[in-house]
Amino acid sequence: MLVTGGGRGIGAATAQLFAGEGAKVAVSDLDEGPAQEVAGPIGGLAIACNVSDRGQVESMVARTVKELGRLDVLVTCAGIIRDNLIYKMTDDDWDSVIDTHLKGTFLCAQAAQKHMVENKYGKMVFLSSTSALGNRGQTNYAAAKAGLQGMARTLAIELGPFNINVNTVAPGFVETRMTKATAERMGVDYEAFKLGAASQIPLRRVGQPEDIANVIAFLCSDESGFVSGQNIYIRGGP
Repeated sequence: MLVTGGGRGIGAATAQLFAGEGAKVAVSDLDEGPAQEVAGPIGGLAIACNVSDRGQVESMVARTVKELGRLDVLVTCAGIIRDNLIYKMTDDDWDSVIDTHLKGTFLCAQAAQKHMVENKYGKMVFLSSTSALGNRGQTNYAAAKAGLQGMARTLAIELGPFNINVNTVAPGFVETRMTKATAERMGVDYEAFKLGAASQIPLRRVGQPEDIANVIAFLCSDESGFVSGQNIYIRGGP
């Protein structure tokens, strides 16, 4: 399997879970250091890749196939935030977020599907977000995350005849570096930020990366073979 954005957070938890189940895992991140920190202990392959660059993505997928033997699972977790209200959002704020989340996932899916179509088997899971429903200060991020849901539905239609399942997961508040960065942007203590979020969640706790990884694992299992083109919100309640 190949997981992008695998050096931290949800991507790291996903790589570790799959490796624990016996999968051969390629861990990609923008810098090789974080990827190696995750890949090393699980005997995985660490790859540095800017997912918004076609050449780097195609090289990453080719290396994964060459060194692991095949590519059956793609999980795209690579992402950044550049939050701002619309009247202050710059072109760079918009472009960097859209390019990383939306274009990056497109490039990865396009490169991976070539191998999956040949093998008549594949699982893809894209990381969306509850922000796809709209979130103040995240015009760029919300648009990208909503776009991923549309992309997955379309690819499920196109790739279904080749026995390839494509789905998205949309986490709510998860304790990651990204939510910590949001608290810092807002000038709020992170522990207080988490407590405030938990009070609004029916299960009265925030999510952990492992919570998301477990659902991703289900969507990549044979047990979910008839699930495709779907989005699962993972937010501790409706």
